[in-house]
Amino acid sequence: MSRAIRIHETGGPEVLRWEDVEIGRPGAGEVRLRQTAVGLNYIDTYHRTGAYPAELPAVLGMEAAGVVEEVGPTVSEFQVGDRVAYGSGPLGAYAEERVMPVRSIVKLPDAVEDRQAAALMLKGMTTRYLLRDAYEVERGDTILVHAAAGGVGLILCQWAKHLGATVIGTVGSDEKAALAQAHGCDHPIVHRRENFVERVRELTGGEGLPVVYDSVGRDTFTSSLECLRLRGTLVFFGQSSGPVPPFNLGELGARGSLYVTRPSLMHYVARRDELLANAADLFDVVEKGVVKIQINQTYPLEEAAQAHRDLEARKTTGSTVLTV
Repeated sequence: MSRAIRIHETGGPEVLRWEDVEIGRPGAGEVRLRQTAVGLNYIDTYHRTGAYPAELPAVLGMEAAGVVEEVGPTVSEFQVGDRVAYGSGPLGAYAEERVMPVRSIVKLPDAVEDRQAAALMLKGMTTRYLLRDAYEVERGDTILVHAAAGGVGLILCQWAKHLGATVIGTVGSDEKAALAQAHGCDHPIVHRRENFVERVRELTGGEGLPVVYDSVGRDTFTSSLECLRLRGTLVFFGQSSGPVPPFNLGELGARGSLYVTRPSLMHYVARRDELLANAADLFDVVEKGVVKIQINQTYPLEEAAQAHRDLEARKTTGSTVLTV
């Protein structure tokens, strides 16, 4: 018998239960993993609350690292003992053990340790598609990153800086501003006391930005549009403040023929070759020291409810790992 964090109903952190679960044998194209570290992500709270529906009962979590303990029929790409990780689901990472489809996992290089992998797969692969696919950042671009001291934010600031961009970032406190700046954010803006739209206009000489990366949603959406230059792009990839209300698309034309995209990682790593290419790029920048993963909080997996409380209260910075 193994254990996992499972929900039987949606709601607050109190619905997370530490329970015994049955782990079956891997079938064709599957492996059984003994997990060592699990990544905490804001999307986990969406599944917990029902904002993103999941079939109940459900084990939460999209990202983890571990060791292959058994391979199913037809599996040749992996062997027992391989260190692996994943960051695009399927749901079920908050567990000591699980069965995973081979198409979703990648081998870990020796230079990337398990806790680091659990902290970087979803957030790092998200950053890669944000910077290279959803909008391709070029040397000389000035960009805006909301929640710049968060898990994706810190990786995005570092990687964008490496690509030659000037990075503006919004944060909630002076402490978070210092953290973002230490990770490549050229102009951190404490949004509680500064108007970030006015500051962006000042920094760009009134021109605006080619792209804004917005994971906040309702509280920032309209202001993010106001930061864009003609034909600029809003990459809206999360909703930590809540969903954006219905929006008149005609406003995009009135504001300067703007573009808005709502991407999701799973659609950018849907094919095996896309997943492997994304992960290879991520491991490359980590191994070269371009991107350093900041694990600022760890909790035992059975204390996932407290981790959720702290995440939603904005008490966390960088990445958070649940240890198994």
